[in-house]
Amino acid sequence: MISKDFFKALELIALERGLEKEKILEIMERGILNAYKKVYNTSENAKIEFNEEKNEILLSADYLVVQEPENPGEVSLKDAKKRRKSSKIGDMITIKESPKDFGRIAASSAKQILTQGLKQLEREKAFELFKERENEMINTEIVALNKDFITLDLGQNLETSLPRKELLRSDDSRVGSRLKVYITKVEMTTKGPKVFVSRTDKNLVKRLIEQVCPEIHDGTVEIMGIARDAGDRCKVAVYSHDANVDPVGSVVGYKGSRITEVLEALQGEKIDIYEWSKDPMVLIQNSLEPAKIIAINPDKKKKQAIVIVKDKDLTAAIGNKGQNAKLAAQSCGWKIEIKSITQAKDEGIKYRRLDNAEA
Repeated sequence: MISKDFFKALELIALERGLEKEKILEIMERGILNAYKKVYNTSENAKIEFNEEKNEILLSADYLVVQEPENPGEVSLKDAKKRRKSSKIGDMITIKESPKDFGRIAASSAKQILTQGLKQLEREKAFELFKERENEMINTEIVALNKDFITLDLGQNLETSLPRKELLRSDDSRVGSRLKVYITKVEMTTKGPKVFVSRTDKNLVKRLIEQVCPEIHDGTVEIMGIARDAGDRCKVAVYSHDANVDPVGSVVGYKGSRITEVLEALQGEKIDIYEWSKDPMVLIQNSLEPAKIIAINPDKKKKQAIVIVKDKDLTAAIGNKGQNAKLAAQSCGWKIEIKSITQAKDEGIKYRRLDNAEA
């Protein structure tokens, strides 16, 4: 059967939906064979070839020549001789068929298989696309919301829901608002791909910083640690592999131009950027900024340290609800215990003042 319209439609579908023509033809083949089966009660003896150069759909079936057909896939000797005069009982002959002869019901079945198959192909393509972007950041748009969830348009005709409790307090949660989210997991379900996203994952901050800092992309600057109280505050430890490049300055940018982009994407969440160091004393001191440190007693084997501060600075060093100490410890990888001078004296803790400690 010659059908220029079919092959034109094939090109159009492949282009519009971004699908491979070969996979669409596989679905079409299943549809035609299913239609053939509805007419002839079997399709095991049939095969299809698509010749794009000649715009041809070639459908043929092998039949066993018998005296009187009793089963599907058999043809009478009389009918076989009409096609090949030398036919005899026991021969296998190939008969060309035409999809046009299948009838309305069979054609409808083929169309249904094609529709379902295309939908499945699109689901598989979307899954592969988002699976590749797992652990990455994407831009989304809020398209619907209720008291418990917001619905985000991810693109590729795919949506996902995000619980309102996982939004930042300052997030603009109105229909049409755009949000950057971090893809935590992608799964294929019976209804298609399911994409799990987050606004509170610490890696969202990491991806935002990577986006604005070319020195991280080229490997000059590296994010060594990150800790976050989503919507409130975040600490990020950065290290430069080039002595001539300031890691903190690279992330912050000229007059804060780079970090401002990150802050805007996080709707005002505070971010502390500090320099990571191989020296535990320097690392811990940097991690607790802006707290003023008097002394540090590190235990390298246990990777923990006692930090001494002035009595009046104890509350600020620990932070509201212990936030500063917690984020410092999580971002630098050391267990940190902060004590005031009076507490250290009462507990008999000996320490040596840092050279840069205030008197």
